[in-house]
Amino acid sequence: MSKITPVILCGGSGTRLWPRSRVAKPKPFLPLVGDTTLFEATAARCSDPATFAAPLVVTGTQHLAHVEAQLAGAQVIVEPSARNTAAAIALAALQLDPQDIMLVCPSDHHIADGDAFTRAARAAAALAADDWLVSFGIEATAPETGFGYLHRGEAIAASGGFKVARFVEKPDLARAEQFLASGEYAWNGGIFAFRAGAFLSELESHRPAIAAAVRKAVAEGHADGARFHPGAEAFGAIQSESVDYAVMENTARAAMVPADMGWSDIGNWQALRDARPVDSDGNTVVGRAELVGCRNVLVESDGPRVSVIGLENVIVVVDGDEILVTTDAGTQLVGKLSGAANQ
Repeated sequence: MSKITPVILCGGSGTRLWPRSRVAKPKPFLPLVGDTTLFEATAARCSDPATFAAPLVVTGTQHLAHVEAQLAGAQVIVEPSARNTAAAIALAALQLDPQDIMLVCPSDHHIADGDAFTRAARAAAALAADDWLVSFGIEATAPETGFGYLHRGEAIAASGGFKVARFVEKPDLARAEQFLASGEYAWNGGIFAFRAGAFLSELESHRPAIAAAVRKAVAEGHADGARFHPGAEAFGAIQSESVDYAVMENTARAAMVPADMGWSDIGNWQALRDARPVDSDGNTVVGRAELVGCRNVLVESDGPRVSVIGLENVIVVVDGDEILVTTDAGTQLVGKLSGAANQ
């Protein structure tokens, strides 16, 4: 099997991790788990030369400087405007040979077990070579209501993979508990593998307007060293739609590979706390802090000393002149703060 081309998607602003994640420097480019940034860790996971080709990064102009500073010499497609993942992936597919296997990776996820990721990537690539469009089915360990789910269908002979019976949008708690109990559902982690030509064919079948507009943007684009700039007018006319809605939920060739790899989307402060090492009381601290009688508390401060007494399931973040204090239950609402929206 030929090498797998990682396609790393860098978009969004990570507002639910405000005030650390800001529009000018969002969460992919911050060292949130360990000493490397999430983007650097994503690239490092895809660096085994026996398995992976050089990565292709898709990002916007506002993130270009961060990408090039953290991954020297990267081949970068610079989106002139944000048009969601279906168009971003199509841009990358058109830069590759139709036979190339592309592995689409968000740049802002944490994966604790890199070896398990590589094994899943190889299994997904083998299926993609047979023109399956493959999702990573993340082992569900809790009845999460913030993730989409994959309903596992029949096994695909001698592959270790399965057909996807259906894609399920974010469920309520009762349904999520049913999914977990059944053992037939996995989280949809937003990591995909497919042959470039197969993806474009499916996109043209199910969303011909998006496919045509992306082809036009590529035809009108230009290269600038390691950068490729699609035509702005054609790309700006594209309907914004996720790859899940545009392709994966419509194709008859949807497959999944199970992936138990310590995955987290680091979607909010609670998820970040859960991804970090904690003490015996479930607390984790970055910066100067003292905790007394606390459980499941995250404190992060870039300067002032923070003292917390007798609290449970609380997040305290100090970043410059901004301070965030929230319960675990409130972490999903951080992105709605006016400060998060404007910085």
